[in-house]
Amino acid sequence: MKIGITGTGSYIPSIITKNEAFLQHHFMETDGTTFDQDNTVIIEKFKAITGIAERRYAKPEFKTSDMGYLAAEKAISHAGIDKEELDYIIFAHNFGDLVQGKIQGDTLPSLATRVKHLLRIKNPNCVAYDLIFGCPGWIEGVVQAKAFIKSGMAKKCLVIGGETLSRVIDQHDRDSMIFSDGAGATILEANPSSGEILSHATQTFAEEEAYYLYFDKTNSAEGCKDTRYIKMQGRKIYEFACIHVPKAMASCLDKSGVGIEAVKKIFIHQANEKMDEAIIKRFYKIYGKDVPENIMPMSIHELGNSSVATIPTLYDLVLKGELPQHELQKGDVVIFASVGAGMNVNAIVYRY
Repeated sequence: MKIGITGTGSYIPSIITKNEAFLQHHFMETDGTTFDQDNTVIIEKFKAITGIAERRYAKPEFKTSDMGYLAAEKAISHAGIDKEELDYIIFAHNFGDLVQGKIQGDTLPSLATRVKHLLRIKNPNCVAYDLIFGCPGWIEGVVQAKAFIKSGMAKKCLVIGGETLSRVIDQHDRDSMIFSDGAGATILEANPSSGEILSHATQTFAEEEAYYLYFDKTNSAEGCKDTRYIKMQGRKIYEFACIHVPKAMASCLDKSGVGIEAVKKIFIHQANEKMDEAIIKRFYKIYGKDVPENIMPMSIHELGNSSVATIPTLYDLVLKGELPQHELQKGDVVIFASVGAGMNVNAIVYRY
């Protein structure tokens, strides 16, 4: 039974925030001390490492569930299915619905339930639940959807990845420049004419790695101590990812029975351009190969890091011809791979 992706959709927010918007920010170390370098130098170094020149932020009236709903509508339409036939809605995110000016995330009801409500799905047997798995959440949702379908528990599943990280960033933390907003959605079903998930690999490292990404107060001593923001140990994440993601990708590829030469594209979490390039280089080194040209589509330069939304959004952009230098032909083998809070690592080998 071939289980694959039959529809994709994405929502890219309309507010474009360029790097220059951060020139007036007062960046600080975690202890509240000011950096010796001025913001121009900080931003130039940031762009050289991450590749990010601009990112997208959601309009104030749009919450994560709203963006997920809009992406889901497109995926359902693209798949050509009746929304009432959906057996599961899986919404991968990290912070729930965030409203500007509020200090709490809202997950009551779940974001998946909110999407089902917005889609006006009446079928009570369509089960909606959220998945908290860091940036690799969409991939893990796809893995779960495949398991439901393979077991006979489901025929059609909607998997969404969405986030509004712009509302949990500390303006005094230079890492705030990385994060962005967005949502991507996919329909999974057993369909002879669809693509096929060939294998997957997932790991959680929860010893000293568990809190490489965490929630904490602002870097400013004058800021509200009761409000929490997304924080990360960037250097440790970089080193962790470069070691463990290539191994997970290789393990996944080996389980698939497909040779490295057959891989046409690698859709990797858009976290940091230099890190992603290093991961791909180490992956090919495992097989004694050089990295092929044009193997890795990238959206981070214009869209930033929208966490769990990056891969489904990137995949949708390629399928819809929005990245003309990248395209897929029927039968092409691709790899999806991600790393994020947990620390979680996962990968899927997929035949388009």
